[in-house]
Amino acid sequence: MTKTVGIVLAGGVSRRFGFPKALAKLGDQHFYELAVGALSVCCDEVIIVTRPEYMEHFPSCLKTMTDLAIYAGLGPLAGILSVMESVEADRYAVLPCDMPHVNSQAMTKLLVHHEKGVTGVISDGRYHPLVSIWDGHLKSAVKEALINDQLSVMKLLSSQEAVWITGNNLTDDENRMFMNVNTPEDLEGE
Repeated sequence: MTKTVGIVLAGGVSRRFGFPKALAKLGDQHFYELAVGALSVCCDEVIIVTRPEYMEHFPSCLKTMTDLAIYAGLGPLAGILSVMESVEADRYAVLPCDMPHVNSQAMTKLLVHHEKGVTGVISDGRYHPLVSIWDGHLKSAVKEALINDQLSVMKLLSSQEAVWITGNNLTDDENRMFMNVNTPEDLEGE
């Protein structure tokens, strides 16, 4: 049986937002709760990767961790690799906490489309490499990138078996679903 682990990336500094985006709310749910909910349906377990100073904000019933010390502060690839090195799985479903409209149906469909390597989303001409499925065997490629101080997710994926699924294959409202929330103003009208 294939084991899938969900990774919620919740460690960004959130300079433009003003406070940690993981703790922002859409309706009555925190962004991190929405991300965990989107992954819980299609993953065997879900782990939130965050900064040490944010750990106290997450309830103890959720699995949380920080980047492993060797990779601390090296961006999203560090979070992905930290989970890969801590929890063995066949594949990892990655979702950043600042895309609160991504739901379980979209993540389940993305998993269905995944065959090998990395499967990510392209919507309205924009690549979303962090709404993605990663095979476990990519752990060594991620580690090599970080060791060589190559922190760009897109650069890494350009050298791997990345497949891009258009957002309209996952939802009827791709512009809203794959909107990245960078400022509180991005949530106006929600």
